[in-house]
Amino acid sequence: MHQPDDLDLSRFRFRGLHPDILLGTASDRYAGWIGQIYSGERYLERLPSRSHKVGGKSYRETLLPVDSLEEYFDHFGVIEIDYTFYQFLLDADGRPTQARHVLASYCQHLKPGDAVILKVPQQIFAQKVRHGSGYLANEQYLNPELFTHQFYHPAVALLGTHLTGFIFEQEYQRKTERVPSPQLAQALTKFFESIPPDPRYHVELRTEAYLDRPVVEFLAAFGIGQVLSHWTWLPPLATQFARVGRRFFNAGRQGIVRLMTPRGTRYEDAYARAFPFDKLVEGMLQPGMIDETVVLMEEAIRQGIRLHIIINNRAGGNAPLIAQLLADRFLSSLPTHPR
Repeated sequence: MHQPDDLDLSRFRFRGLHPDILLGTASDRYAGWIGQIYSGERYLERLPSRSHKVGGKSYRETLLPVDSLEEYFDHFGVIEIDYTFYQFLLDADGRPTQARHVLASYCQHLKPGDAVILKVPQQIFAQKVRHGSGYLANEQYLNPELFTHQFYHPAVALLGTHLTGFIFEQEYQRKTERVPSPQLAQALTKFFESIPPDPRYHVELRTEAYLDRPVVEFLAAFGIGQVLSHWTWLPPLATQFARVGRRFFNAGRQGIVRLMTPRGTRYEDAYARAFPFDKLVEGMLQPGMIDETVVLMEEAIRQGIRLHIIINNRAGGNAPLIAQLLADRFLSSLPTHPR
């Protein structure tokens, strides 16, 4: 069991930062974190590499084995698992998928108090999905049966009390693709009425125009959290929070902030600048992201909300170093510094 006072920013240990603040990352197992989060000698001769194509360019990624998750949770309190965004846990015949097998292997290395946030498959919450070089309308959009039987139930059975949140991420929609906000709110209402009630649901809408009254009323009525995301085409975090009345809606009194990419920077460009994720990239980290996240942390504590801060390498080059900056700024904002 992790100690509640396990805080040492110089060693990237963040678990004791505050009882209501959990720092974590989007994905893990990056070789670029050796010497920060991971002990290199522990994984000698166990560092496979793979080719990963982003924006038409191939990158050679080196990954740590799954058991590195044990070291990860010596430093962070929560992890966001995103490979479930691309695949259900069970196929249409009820057979385990590769995503389910990988998640099961992760579960073998979880300890009491380790928290997991899962991304819901895009086939459930994306109105369009990538097909070849373009996109097609998603025929499974907001299908409650698929979510319930091929994802929700197997996820709950696997993770048990470690499962602290589900993220339903909807893609950015251009003006010509959008539906009126009342129509979106009505569709979301029908979907969430048809799936198992759960206080761990959070929705990330990447289209600013949807952050208005009908959608806000839907979130409030169902107790569904609004994911505040520092992402390419969304307004600043402070603006997103203000658009919903500076409220946290989640019925479980939890919140999620995702620090994904610099605002105005596309995914593939952010990836290219950040790779191989072993250092902060000069000029990439936007100062407002840190400042506004600290304000959200303070507000969450004031409102009695347990806030999960999920940091992506693409937000500035190296997630552990961003977490270190964020934690230091947060501690400096407190009346006394527990360092």
